[in-house]
Amino acid sequence: MVYEDIIEATQDFDNKYLIGVGGFGSVYKAKMSSGQVVAAKKLHSTPNDEEMPNLKTFHREIQVLTEIRHRNIVKLYGFCSHSRCCFLVYEIIERGSVHKILANDEEAVEFNWKRRVNVVKDVANALCYMHHDCSPPIVHRDISAKNVLLDLEYEAHVSDFGTSKLLNPDSSNWTSFAGTFDYAAHELAYTMEVNEKCDVYSFGILALEILLGKHPGDAASSSCMTMGHASTLDDNNSLVKDKLDHRLSFPTNPTTVELVRSDSNCWASPPYP
Repeated sequence: MVYEDIIEATQDFDNKYLIGVGGFGSVYKAKMSSGQVVAAKKLHSTPNDEEMPNLKTFHREIQVLTEIRHRNIVKLYGFCSHSRCCFLVYEIIERGSVHKILANDEEAVEFNWKRRVNVVKDVANALCYMHHDCSPPIVHRDISAKNVLLDLEYEAHVSDFGTSKLLNPDSSNWTSFAGTFDYAAHELAYTMEVNEKCDVYSFGILALEILLGKHPGDAASSSCMTMGHASTLDDNNSLVKDKLDHRLSFPTNPTTVELVRSDSNCWASPPYP
């Protein structure tokens, strides 16, 4: 797979192959001559007389994704640094982002309670791997519904490591803010300190968003407290019942009920102090 293969498969990154746009680049679906389908993220271009500000992000994503392997983290197949453009080539994750699925009523209904809870578990597994099994630990810094992709089996894959940071045990790990503000703990954003808690807070917001069917917004803390301290999840518990995504029927299967209840408790009892 070389530069010319991607250019040919996307017809020089024609918009008809565009499947997503992010802060640092646009993602295109490319079907190679071999039949393999991949996702190519082309960095946003800048005027010729300006240095590409996204190169640092480009190199960081390459650094991180070439060092780690996990079933719930998107796979990087290759990259190209070219005078015309820079792009990265990933495995294709067919269903797209959690954000896209929750925004579509039909897809949201197919995204049932069991699948939703399993997605939360998948993201938790990826974060556990990054924080505890990697040396040095990796902090993603932008866990959000747009950066969690689902495959055809509804298995989650964390993507977009351009703002991630490798924690240096000999450093204070302070840096400028990065990520999506709606998923960031304000006290951590203001101090500019980077640690695993940044991801844990974002994970809690994401878990709520998956259960509520939408971002909790300014009510995040109250929603978490209400759901986290619910004594039981049954037909008499109107507080929880009113908050869960109304596009799905209230869960009745005992196993699913227990999964949703444990997931709603994740924010009240995070894995970090």
